[in-house]
Amino acid sequence: MFDLNQKVVIVTGASRGIGRGIAEMLAGRGAHIVAAARADNAAATVESIQRAGGSAETGSLDVTDSGSVETLVEAVLTRHGRIDVLVNNAGIARDQLMLRMKREEWDEVITTNLTAAFTCVHAVLKPMIKRRAGRIISIGSVVGQMGNPGQVNYAASKAGLIGFSKALAREVASRNITVNVVAPGLVETDMTKAVAEKAQADWISMIPLQRLGTAQDIASAVCFLASDEAAYITGQVLAVNGGMYM
Repeated sequence: MFDLNQKVVIVTGASRGIGRGIAEMLAGRGAHIVAAARADNAAATVESIQRAGGSAETGSLDVTDSGSVETLVEAVLTRHGRIDVLVNNAGIARDQLMLRMKREEWDEVITTNLTAAFTCVHAVLKPMIKRRAGRIISIGSVVGQMGNPGQVNYAASKAGLIGFSKALAREVASRNITVNVVAPGLVETDMTKAVAEKAQADWISMIPLQRLGTAQDIASAVCFLASDEAAYITGQVLAVNGGMYM
């Protein structure tokens, strides 16, 4: 099922949470994972993959630094000769009401969540075009589709990823490169586990499937879009939100 044997995959923001879940599941399907994060922050992800019998390496990456991105991509191409899949997962939130939001909070989120996707795609696109094959998958958010108070910066960055991906999909389809977005809803993380039970119950009441999502739910969607089975899907937003937004 969704055999990714020997595909070379870069996953940004792979140190924890959804990024780690994506890296581990892709590796379980046979892919070689470049777990990219600042410094050696993704070392635990790589160790987990290798303990399970998978293939992975760390990649030191600051997605806001174009030089760092180019260095990582060049190193991967030197070692493996190709990049089959790029998963743009790295992202941050700096929540604040619009009236109180500082320009730095806007800039930091847009730079990390949207401009970094441009930078990473720009770096991998030429080798993908040369090979006439590739998968580009960005992790969006239900917030980028429906909005949310206190998150104008985050919503703008995730909505921007959708427009970016749709335009890019049209540009590179003739080269057999697909470009898609996975848009998670509310996902169970260390942060959501720490909130009060009442708050969790309020969240779950908004979700028809009556539960928070998991990193594995998101990873399953990424595995599908990275696979040969999804070869005829491009420019799409795959919502993984339990029905929270339809």
